[in-house]
Amino acid sequence: MTATVSGHGSTGGGAGDNLLTDRPELYEAQFPDPQRLAARWAEDVLCRHAAGPRLLDAGCGTGRDAAWLHHHGRHGRGRRVTGFDLSPAMLAHARAHHPGPEYLAADLRGFDLGRCVFDAVLCLDSALLYCHSNDELAGFLASCRRHLAPGGLLIAEMRNGAYFLGRTDLLDAPRTRSLTWQGVTRTSVTTLWVDRAAQLLRRRRVWTADDGSPPVEQHSAWRLLFPQELRQVLRTAGFRVLELHDGPGPRTDPPWRPGGEPGAAAPSPDGPADGDRLHLVARAA
Repeated sequence: MTATVSGHGSTGGGAGDNLLTDRPELYEAQFPDPQRLAARWAEDVLCRHAAGPRLLDAGCGTGRDAAWLHHHGRHGRGRRVTGFDLSPAMLAHARAHHPGPEYLAADLRGFDLGRCVFDAVLCLDSALLYCHSNDELAGFLASCRRHLAPGGLLIAEMRNGAYFLGRTDLLDAPRTRSLTWQGVTRTSVTTLWVDRAAQLLRRRRVWTADDGSPPVEQHSAWRLLFPQELRQVLRTAGFRVLELHDGPGPRTDPPWRPGGEPGAAAPSPDGPADGDRLHLVARAA
């Protein structure tokens, strides 16, 4: 028997369990970042654009990045970080294992944090793409504007919809990945396909384990946004795009490296946007 669950993951809505977001330790084992490269990349962007200390991590997940930025950002002085997520398990894990920031429960697609004002909003790991419809995307951007100080930044890292124009390398065959966690070897088989009418990249992931537990099938999806479309959406929402390019970034190959390290390279603000990851910096007008 196969149990089937669905949902947007840790940032959107959707009922049902999720093997990774309901088990944050397993999530961190599946997607390790021991060097905190994602947080360090974000800090580099924040410093290059002279962002103030108040930071909102939208879709903070396990809290790894939020905590690093809270304690080590701003040249070691730390930032005042608030993170929010929709997964109770992720929030509990963040508070217990990555303390420092304030962690709140909120929906990415429309959030109201009262009178909180931030100098920047950070949205990593394609979290922005859990806004599947135009209304959901508009709700996210309006919420960001409401909580950003004048001239505040929106920084996002995500899949690039343009990558799938004429390319099928990520779609041609399922991808299999295994890891051993708490003495159990779990194997995931992931299949991606493009839902053109909905402009979504859909994902089906089936988990099996060697402990005799039944397979678990999960479904999720990301909005496929194209660079020029994203520029227009941001302009309409009251943002001015400062950077929009395909890297280097924390998820590119090769990945971004801090200045001074071998392989370090500064992105061009108007560089190519052809790779499989898209990196955005926009300022609230």
